Amino acid sequence: MREIVHRHLGKVVAGAAIAVAGTAVMIGITLPGTAGADTTGGTDSSGLSAEQSAQGRDGAAAVQPGVVEAAPAEGDRGKGNDPLTDDEIARVEKLAVNRQLIDRSENVRGARGPQRIDVQLAEPEADEVDDASAPRRADVTVYDYQDDTLVTRTVNLDTGKVERTATQRGVQPPLSLAEQAEAAKLLIADPLGADLKADYKDATGKELTSPDQLQLSSMVYRAAPGGSASVEKCGEHRCTRLFPKVKNGPWVDARDFVIDLSARKVIRLG
Repeated sequence: MREIVHRHLGKVVAGAAIAVAGTAVMIGITLPGTAGADTTGGTDSSGLSAEQSAQGRDGAAAVQPGVVEAAPAEGDRGKGNDPLTDDEIARVEKLAVNRQLIDRSENVRGARGPQRIDVQLAEPEADEVDDASAPRRADVTVYDYQDDTLVTRTVNLDTGKVERTATQRGVQPPLSLAEQAEAAKLLIADPLGADLKADYKDATGKELTSPDQLQLSSMVYRAAPGGSASVEKCGEHRCTRLFPKVKNGPWVDARDFVIDLSARKVIRLG
């Protein structure tokens, strides 16, 4: 195994060594996959349309009609247990994340609207397992940073209706790519990120200013019973440890830091 290269953190590590260490740390941890990837940083608001106000016979403005959502196009559709198509994913997200949910929730950046986590084909109902004509459904999972809740809405792709909504607290699925990027952004901007930036400059000769300069992996962090008071909210809050890697370069061990995305702060362990 290669020697560890000691720098500011004492933790800039040659690829082979940290890959083994990182794997040991992350055994049993499922990192975010492409199905849960979000490169936009949040859920886009659904398209709403309003008719132009009409003029009455006497010239006075008529009462405005109610604002309605445009029906999402069905587009390309799968069959049976086929994976969701891109068109189906776009459609169910628009159906699941309605105006009411958008207005009352926040994403990882603190902007309006929930944070997209995952969209998956839902399991068939018990009495539909052997039914070839059973409707296709999708589970749309989002996280609301306003009150730290995980919301899963099941959408029937045949009818376009939301059939179920489940809201959970204290449930922390793997982070999306947008959440990983925001965690790195917070660490880079925080005074505690000074050593990370120094290590990056040692490795590349360049200043670290953006998460785009790093290859990121992450692990959800939960507070251990009787542990440090500084991280006691982690589990209720959405917290993570990052495993950053210089693009085309070495890994940087940042495991001493926990990023509390709900509180938007960086915590040093120990």
